[in-house]
Amino acid sequence: MGTPEFALPSLRALHSRHEVVAAYTQPDRPSGRGRAQRPSPVKELAGEFGVPVRQPRTLRDADEIAHLRALAPDVVCVAAYGMILPPELLAIPPHGCINVHASLLPRYRGAAPVHRAILSGERVTGVSIMKMEEGLDTGPYALQVEVPVGESTVEELTDTLSVIGAHALLDVLEQVENGTVAWTPQDDSVATYASKITRDDVSLDPAMSVAEAMRRVRASTRSASTRICLDGRTLTVLSVAPADIAVESGAVSVEAGQPVIGFADGALVLTEVRPEGRSLMEGSCFARGARLDAGCAWERCE
Repeated sequence: MGTPEFALPSLRALHSRHEVVAAYTQPDRPSGRGRAQRPSPVKELAGEFGVPVRQPRTLRDADEIAHLRALAPDVVCVAAYGMILPPELLAIPPHGCINVHASLLPRYRGAAPVHRAILSGERVTGVSIMKMEEGLDTGPYALQVEVPVGESTVEELTDTLSVIGAHALLDVLEQVENGTVAWTPQDDSVATYASKITRDDVSLDPAMSVAEAMRRVRASTRSASTRICLDGRTLTVLSVAPADIAVESGAVSVEAGQPVIGFADGALVLTEVRPEGRSLMEGSCFARGARLDAGCAWERCE
């Protein structure tokens, strides 16, 4: 059970070593300018493998529960499926429902563990292979693998974790088959929750530090993008780099053809941006076309 690209390495790994009787994924969603219905990455890959695909709108439907029970799976593997599994479904496979979660549980339970790890300035995050129960990411885990965060963007770190998670999942399934798996209960007293990222979580403000601003840009996505208002223009910031010049907080400078914006303790070069209604471009291209004045400023977008 999975939906986005994060789940693809797990599906590939399972298909290479085990019999996959079905792939469950979210229903097709409208996408792009034409809003045409688009299948999930998991549906597309399952189709290539010849694996039957199920796309229920809910897993609480009695017929869906009966269908899964008829498949008689030994185990249900889950990776970023995006739906709550009801108790009736959790009870079906004799070896349980095993989830690939992109954090070192009990830290960052919930929808956006990778984003939250970056925003919080974590030096290390990782993957947990856990047995699902009724609570949100509260079940015991059999294996955890640490991964350094470094300067990765959320896309880069998610890709890394997805591959490591797939290998870890196979290791745990082998332990399940051998009867050697050991499940470690989570310590609820140190649990944290990773709520879904909003645009406000990744917005920039002249009063913040350069380090925080860089984390916010690295944690941003297309659905929750980092934006600023620069000289009256709304600008999506896609990548930045530390500047070696001094620029006052809220001020804008152009150095070596690149736009530089000031924060409380330093400045950042806007290396890639997307002006409103335009395509992605290098910061230097934006600076040339915008003809920024020497006294222009930037501020937080509300």
